Amino acid sequence: MTDPVVTVQSDSARLVRALLVHPRVAFQGPEAIASQWRALGYVAPPDFARACTESDRFAEILERLGVRVEWSEAPAGGLDSLFVRDASVVCDRGAILCRMGKEARRREPDALRGSYRRLDIPILGTIEAPGTLEGGDVVWLGRRSVAVGRGYRTNPEGIRQLTALLGDSVDEVVSVPLPHWRGPSDVFHLMSMISPVADGVAVVYAPLLPVPFRELLLERGFTLVEVPDEELEPMGSNVLAVAPSVVVALDGSPVTRRRMEAVGVDVHVYRGEEISVKGLGGPTCLTRPLERVPSGG
Repeated sequence: MTDPVVTVQSDSARLVRALLVHPRVAFQGPEAIASQWRALGYVAPPDFARACTESDRFAEILERLGVRVEWSEAPAGGLDSLFVRDASVVCDRGAILCRMGKEARRREPDALRGSYRRLDIPILGTIEAPGTLEGGDVVWLGRRSVAVGRGYRTNPEGIRQLTALLGDSVDEVVSVPLPHWRGPSDVFHLMSMISPVADGVAVVYAPLLPVPFRELLLERGFTLVEVPDEELEPMGSNVLAVAPSVVVALDGSPVTRRRMEAVGVDVHVYRGEEISVKGLGGPTCLTRPLERVPSGG
């Protein structure tokens, strides 16, 4: 019997292994939180002890759903390093270290080198200046199709370099212009408004979707599960698929949850006041998928 094919060029196939950063590493302690949270744009200072408990329980949910959790041990010197997805992009050929659009996060990608060496994941390349690219702007529409948000965190040169590094492992890279929304000081990634949850199914906040991108999704047969206005702030459109139609979501978006369940999605929620709400990062932000098994694999 042959081993199943493993990929990471999907955002909805069965998640086998994922990298997380624990608050003990990212937050370090109450003193570091007190010195950083305002400058980083947090809505309030996270409580260190409660954040550690929330992170442990989030990991337990993933493990219960069949995900092997790997923990990064390299401190990057900032609270935002908790949101590990942003610092790299992983494709079938290895990891691409990003160059963060947020200046305060520039140390994070290099801090991941040791984790990837320990996990035997080759580093395919690095986004270099003047390019910027953050992993939260990268969404797989299919195994050979990837969308990249062009906004304040990811610029055209970063998208060009990503395209070159991906090479023939993809057929297309779709550049998606992002809205100004609340400006360059706020966090807004492509994954702030779209999360694939199964083949051809995505949770979206439609009012912010660029018309050409929405039309592309519909032309390709996507079912769009729409997030109501009042559930954008609680990160209703930021959900992590751990298998086709099985997701982990931040508690607090009941309408979106019912709409997902209406199309057959099994929703598991976590409490994330300290690790998600205060830093404006949902479950996709907290995880860097390392291995997924495609349907039929």
